[in-house]
Amino acid sequence: MNIPLAQPDLTWLERKAVLDVVESTFLSLGPKLPEFERAMAKYIGVKHAIAVNSGTSGLHLIVRALGIGRNDEVITTPFSFISSANCILMEDARPVFVDIDPETYNIDPDKIEIAITPRTKAILGVDVFGRCAAWDRIEEIAHRRGLAVIEDSCEAIGSEAFGKMAGTFGDAGCLAFYPNKQMTTGEGGMILTDRDDVAALCRSMRNQGRDEGQGWLEHARLGFNYRLSDIQCALGLAQLSRIEELLGKRAAVADLYRERLGHLDTLVLPEAPQQGRLSWFVYVVRLADRFTREDRERILFVLRENGIGCNKYFAPIHLQPFYVEQFSFETGDFPVTERICERTIALPFFNTMTPAQVTQVADCLTQAIGATEKSQ
Repeated sequence: MNIPLAQPDLTWLERKAVLDVVESTFLSLGPKLPEFERAMAKYIGVKHAIAVNSGTSGLHLIVRALGIGRNDEVITTPFSFISSANCILMEDARPVFVDIDPETYNIDPDKIEIAITPRTKAILGVDVFGRCAAWDRIEEIAHRRGLAVIEDSCEAIGSEAFGKMAGTFGDAGCLAFYPNKQMTTGEGGMILTDRDDVAALCRSMRNQGRDEGQGWLEHARLGFNYRLSDIQCALGLAQLSRIEELLGKRAAVADLYRERLGHLDTLVLPEAPQQGRLSWFVYVVRLADRFTREDRERILFVLRENGIGCNKYFAPIHLQPFYVEQFSFETGDFPVTERICERTIALPFFNTMTPAQVTQVADCLTQAIGATEKSQ
């Protein structure tokens, strides 16, 4: 692709940080791990930060640390990356989907209570595309019904709502650092919590079930190799030191897109909330309802033929083949999610995009939409 869908923003600072670790004797379980965790805990404003090798691993450990298991239910959203539902299945629990708010794309709090059953143990909300979910409503429901709350903030580092940072809501939250995220460690994630018990369990389970102070061959519980190496932690520290710069660059690219595309009545553009702060993860536009899924696929084809990276964001989780096979979900079960998913387009979005590149994407998209309209 001439213009990729995403790419990381790395400088000499990141390169030097990684090389310093490579030249040391500590490639894993060295000093950079606790340093990265302390720095992230301070930035987010939580008592504990536990680095892991992916956001998926972090969510899994949170579910396990909260004691969620076989025959339990966790209420969550079908409009997300699949990890936010898979982490529930990993513990033999069942994800119970609730449809989304068509404006925010986040779980609709008005639909949560009707989904609660005697087996419900938690609500797992997702800060979709960096926009914080309705945590005030979710936490109120959870507190009243005696449920745990998990915040999947893997797409939302730096976002704020209700006077708090993303990742600080509920019993525990999780960030992710894949290369398309606002900051990256290559692969990686970070569990965030103020609960000492959750933090201790997550630290142990990410390191093969060892408790702190135990020997290498002593294992207090079932655990996993979910560790993050010092090389990745060093990269994360360098990126975190630039976090406001990184977030500012992404906001500037989002502003450019709005300037180029804001006049089109064929598109619904993402908007920052009136209160709080949106940390831009991706730039996802939505075709107007008069367009079909087939129209969207034709537009994606044109963009790709012109060297422009793009994708549909997201595919409904409940219609993924193994979810259909295991739970018998059908088209129509979550109509808002399905209507949104049929029309979304993720456009190239990264810190170093130039105004000329944004214009090229916008012009190609505008022409593709116009040609599709004429063929209707």
